[in-house]
Amino acid sequence: MEMIKKIFNKSSLLVPLVSILLGLLVGALAMLAGGYDPLLAYGSLFKRVFGSSYHMGETIRAITPLIFTGLAVAFAFRTGLFNIGVEGQFIMGMTGATLIGVLLDLPWYLHGPLAILTGALFGGLWAGLVGYLKAKRGVNEVISSIMLNWTALYLANYIVTKFLLEPGQQKSRNVHESALMSIDWLVQLMDKARMHWGTFVALACVLVFYILLWRTKQGYELRAVGHNPDAALYAGMNVNRTIVKSMFISGVFAGLGGVFEILGVFGNQTVLAASVGYGFDGIAVALLGGNTPIGVLLGAVLFGGLSYGSNGMSFGAGVPSEIVRIVIGSVIFFVAAHGIVKFILKPLKLKRSDKSKEAA
Repeated sequence: MEMIKKIFNKSSLLVPLVSILLGLLVGALAMLAGGYDPLLAYGSLFKRVFGSSYHMGETIRAITPLIFTGLAVAFAFRTGLFNIGVEGQFIMGMTGATLIGVLLDLPWYLHGPLAILTGALFGGLWAGLVGYLKAKRGVNEVISSIMLNWTALYLANYIVTKFLLEPGQQKSRNVHESALMSIDWLVQLMDKARMHWGTFVALACVLVFYILLWRTKQGYELRAVGHNPDAALYAGMNVNRTIVKSMFISGVFAGLGGVFEILGVFGNQTVLAASVGYGFDGIAVALLGGNTPIGVLLGAVLFGGLSYGSNGMSFGAGVPSEIVRIVIGSVIFFVAAHGIVKFILKPLKLKRSDKSKEAA
């Protein structure tokens, strides 16, 4: 409860909210400079996101993987690690789920859970490798994790082309229906938007994140090692094991995001020409959310809404989708440079303090 109160108090909310408004303002200025109408563009964006049950469902679908990747980045941050390899762990989660979904044919009550577990394990082990290299060999996790992003991309493509390829196409064979995680009644309710169980799992992971880090002994050890490894070692904690464990858990979150993209959205895995991008967006989501679980959820809602609504800006106002990236980049800038936002808010705080003194 303390964490939730901290997130929703005025001082914690004001800086990100002002940062978002400033980001939207910078985006509007960029549109004006390009000869576009910002009011029409933002109106088209909101219409795209909220205009119909289908678009609302697709927006939720776009938000879901960002929750997973944001949690993955934030969890590592909270334990003193910078997991920039979420992109690769996401891809490995996709690959693990595809392997089980395509090669095995099991009853639905075994097939789906096994595919989810395998994908999560693939993501966790891929991140655990980064933790092992740091703990045992002293390799900086930023360097190893970003290199493993490319390794994951090419390894996934090799697995798909060697063992799973649909003849004549650049994608895997379709996952068996018994492993799919779409929710039929919700798909129909949202006018055939691609709704799946991953959204509910993502919300559960937000709760797991909070409970694990702030309500368990293991979470205390993870945070203690992140704050001060030397003090944690002196207190009798196994620092190396904790580093590996932290990266593994972070990778599980990322892997789950990849799992549900396969089992809930596409039903197959394509031969990727480039990274999918969710892992890198997860860094921005975690930053915007202050590396807190509720903050990540809210950040994912913002980023997912902007990303999906960008098509509305393109069709409704003729604005290039790259403008949305300017908005997102501006929001990240103002959140990261929170000193600028606090400087802007300082006159307002001084006026309030003067009024309170006059009232007294």
